[in-house]
Amino acid sequence: MLVLGLQGSPRKNGNTRFLLSAFMKAADELGARGRVIEVDEKYIVPCKEYLVCEKEGFCPIDDDMRKEIYPLFRQADIIVLATPIFFYGVTAQLKALIDRGQMLWARRYRLKLKDPGRKWRCGFLLALGATRGENLFAGVSLTARYFFDAVGAGYAGSLTYRRIEKPGDMERHPTVHEDVKKAAESLLRPLLGRKKILFACRENACRSQMASAFTQYLAGDKIEVLHGGMNPARRIDPVMVEVMKEKGIDMAFRRPKSIQDALKNGLPDKVVSMGCDDACPVFQGAEFMDWAMPDPAGKPIDCMRRVRDAIERKVIQLVEEG
Repeated sequence: MLVLGLQGSPRKNGNTRFLLSAFMKAADELGARGRVIEVDEKYIVPCKEYLVCEKEGFCPIDDDMRKEIYPLFRQADIIVLATPIFFYGVTAQLKALIDRGQMLWARRYRLKLKDPGRKWRCGFLLALGATRGENLFAGVSLTARYFFDAVGAGYAGSLTYRRIEKPGDMERHPTVHEDVKKAAESLLRPLLGRKKILFACRENACRSQMASAFTQYLAGDKIEVLHGGMNPARRIDPVMVEVMKEKGIDMAFRRPKSIQDALKNGLPDKVVSMGCDDACPVFQGAEFMDWAMPDPAGKPIDCMRRVRDAIERKVIQLVEEG
């Protein structure tokens, strides 16, 4: 399980960073894998309103959003947004990132594509401000809700703190440690008991990608999907992306990975071979299934469609059997 933290404060060791670090530590203790993005350290160009995303589904700006952050949005099970209050809003650095979420909004609402993880992904807000104003967090809360919707995460709540101004104020707060522990447990517990299923093939560019996407879309609340290849390709198969689009499934920002990278999320309970032949990994105690799917790479698109439909039927059966 991946918990992605977005640290929006430009202050390196301030109260916001402490709050997010406390949350990530609590998540780690529960068994999650954490990744924190220090937004101020990233090269993020503010939205230029080119409108290319609404027509083609991609942003033409080449920066860290494209190279790193968009893919992490799709990989994450939980996204945590952390910010101090600047004029009743988020920081400028974080706002640049938030505005670039428009591209993912366009893929869903303009192009009608379904992010496989959307139904199960959660978003959580951490915010703090120096004053005690009644409406101190009103603007940030609304921004967070719409941002999470854009990037494919359901709003799951917030922790907000007033009168946090001086260095160390957050660390000295009497309830913060208990607060983040309860919040992390509430978010993670429903996902921690999921069965891990590894879909393995040679290049992780086609068959295992389709199987993992269908499984995540249909049963991401019950199954933690892992996928990898024995010899990963440089990119996923564009014909596969096209035929999955015909099913309404969005395969954007998916990248081939090795079996070793897939196992960073833990050992599988079940391994499904998509065509590894004798090279497919075997793990002690893990159930093994061989779907023996033909490799459609480099063949006519109708072959890819037949393999896609066969994989979908197999996944539906797998999910129904539990």
